[in-house]
Amino acid sequence: MEVTALCIRLMMNVMVVHVHLSYSHRAVFPQVVPNRLQFFEYESIVISCEGLEGLSGWRVMRKLMGVSTICASSWETYTGACTIKNAFAAESGEYWCEAAGRRTGDAVNITVTAGSVILESPVLPVMEGDDVTLSCRKKATSSNLTADSYKDGLFLGSSSTGEMIIPSVSRSDEGLYRCNISGSGESPQSRLTVRGRHSDSAVQKENLLQPHS
Repeated sequence: MEVTALCIRLMMNVMVVHVHLSYSHRAVFPQVVPNRLQFFEYESIVISCEGLEGLSGWRVMRKLMGVSTICASSWETYTGACTIKNAFAAESGEYWCEAAGRRTGDAVNITVTAGSVILESPVLPVMEGDDVTLSCRKKATSSNLTADSYKDGLFLGSSSTGEMIIPSVSRSDEGLYRCNISGSGESPQSRLTVRGRHSDSAVQKENLLQPHS
């Protein structure tokens, strides 16, 4: 009987690990709504962990000014999605997902600015070969405005629509991007990350089992 009970416990542990690993690829990054990394102050932001809904105890974590805390929608809720209403610049920082007390993968860097210009860029890493559009946006303005684009501090060019299209993106396009609208100001910078078509899933699985330090 003891041997049978031990075998059952081992099988259950293997099943739990298998479930965790099966979610690892889909849950490497949090999901952000609206789907961008930069926000104006007083906008609402929702951060969730798509792919972890089947696990109990998943939550969104964040690091603001070097301090890691649970990103909870209320003091009574410590798990599930995080809703930030009327965001402030002080809520800029790293956000990531945890399940069963362990970090599920990489973080996203969200920036909330008190300025008048933001750069709309993909939250998730883009795949090599995809076309990527970066949009420069002015607060409270829906019309297109001429914008200058920069990568790693170097001027890339100007666009009368405020958009910069990167065709067939490659690893060489990775970097920190920002934009400037004359007379309105400059956006914060956000990182564009490019992944290969065949990412190493073993690395993602290993990340799932690493506790956040």
